[in-house]
Amino acid sequence: MEEIPQDHPRYVSLMIRRKIVEGFEAGIVVPQGLLAHGRGEAIDYILGETTHPPALEATRAAAALLLLSKHPVISVNGNTSSLVPHEIIRLSKLLKARIEVNLFHRTPERVKRIKEFLEKMGAEDILGDSDLVEIPGLSSQRRFVAREGIYSADTVLVPLEDGDRAEKLVAMKKNVVAIDLNPLSRTSKAATISIVDNVVRAMPNLCRAVEELKVKPTSELERIYHLFNNEENLRRMIELIFRRLSRLAGLEEQI
Repeated sequence: MEEIPQDHPRYVSLMIRRKIVEGFEAGIVVPQGLLAHGRGEAIDYILGETTHPPALEATRAAAALLLLSKHPVISVNGNTSSLVPHEIIRLSKLLKARIEVNLFHRTPERVKRIKEFLEKMGAEDILGDSDLVEIPGLSSQRRFVAREGIYSADTVLVPLEDGDRAEKLVAMKKNVVAIDLNPLSRTSKAATISIVDNVVRAMPNLCRAVEELKVKPTSELERIYHLFNNEENLRRMIELIFRRLSRLAGLEEQI
């Protein structure tokens, strides 16, 4: 593959794209995943490809919730496995959380490839290929979840989620922590906590927040979580995007 010069102004973005393409070539990412990544990259460009204060606040609240949870599960797909495998594994170990492969475009071979890819990185006991049950009311392939994983979880971390499953998980009385660059998506609106950020920044930040809060008493974790308002946080992110676009267009002084 062609070398990307480190002084290229889009070096970081191009390296992220490379990871996605490598995942595609390895049979982990599907063509639809490439399209989804491009859509997310466009929104991230509007955000200035940086993590904003509301996203950091959501990340901290998510860390507190995950630490308070008795059975947290990290749901992964091809894109997240390609982009942040080390962070997935690190977070799993910090939380003692199970990792489960859950795919919209699901085939047994693809589930196997993702499991093997993460296992080579150091993951253990990954769920998603056996003892499956169905999420009630969901018709897509995402309805198949592991009995000891997502089905039994009290909190599910769902990076790069689709809205249908997020809504159904909430209907099952589960907490949902979403990482989604689009604050207007069904996932962001349905989730208990929505981190509006690029997964390549959000996952390292979440790992750091968990490490920081891991030593805090339960009362402090509960305080952090209960002070967070997801609807208000999303409103702030939408306003931030609006202000940024207005400033770039030279319209801010007219607002």
